[in-house]
Amino acid sequence: MKNYLKKSFAAFTAATFLIACGPQKTEEVVEETVVETKTPTLTLLWETEASLPTNESVLFDAATGTIYVSNIGGMDPQAKDGKGSIAIIDKDGKIVNASWVTGLNSPKGMAISNGKLYVTDIDELVEIDIATAKVSNTWKVDGAEFLNDVAAHDGTVYFTDMNTGKVHSYADGAISTVSEGHASINGIAVAGDGTIYGLDGSGLKMWHSDGSSMVVNSNVTGGDGLVILGDGNFIASRWQGEIWFASADGQTMMLDTKTAESNTADIGYNAAEKIIYVPTFFKNKVAAYKLDY
Repeated sequence: MKNYLKKSFAAFTAATFLIACGPQKTEEVVEETVVETKTPTLTLLWETEASLPTNESVLFDAATGTIYVSNIGGMDPQAKDGKGSIAIIDKDGKIVNASWVTGLNSPKGMAISNGKLYVTDIDELVEIDIATAKVSNTWKVDGAEFLNDVAAHDGTVYFTDMNTGKVHSYADGAISTVSEGHASINGIAVAGDGTIYGLDGSGLKMWHSDGSSMVVNSNVTGGDGLVILGDGNFIASRWQGEIWFASADGQTMMLDTKTAESNTADIGYNAAEKIIYVPTFFKNKVAAYKLDY
């Protein structure tokens, strides 16, 4: 009996050992990867002195680091009163030259092409020679009523007329109409491949080479300034006091200054440092914000 018990115990121990050391059935644990979507934000860096009268547009020149500001001067954005001007500020918010160019009426959008600064002025496109700070040419645009934003690409200058709903272009001494039929068209920008984007009453839209257009985002309507970030992302300002991060997938409001009665007109952008320059219109100052996205 003792020998039988010993043999049984030995057999049980061996079987237990084999089971413990043999292949085991395991459960595979799958870890889910959670991708967090970062909400784009703006952080105030600085503001200029409130001595830029009714500033409407800001343009950052990446080649020189110069920041141009168009000032309507008076309270009426359509007045031909000679009070308009272009000022220069530096990257720290100091006003370098408040009267770099004077004698304009109601200057708004700006763009640089071939050493010239092009500015819309109610019903005219004004060309300023940057080297001399002198007006070198002026073109009266037939039928124009409220010329607004400007963008340049590969020697061609594009600009909008908010009242007539047209997009014009200037190249080689001639002005032509690129597209029309856009309600309250304002902000305009051109991508590196030449694709034109704009802001009107229907939202953020793009133009095809034949002049037809399609809406990219129908929620950011009535926009003023437009910046192309790339990868299908944009920054759009609305004059009332809003700045939006927008794409075909949606939009996020990053800044709302309506309660402070501070407008957000035609914004400028320093792509290398991700800084947005905001003209505040009746507040008479430019504010700089760091973009984090």
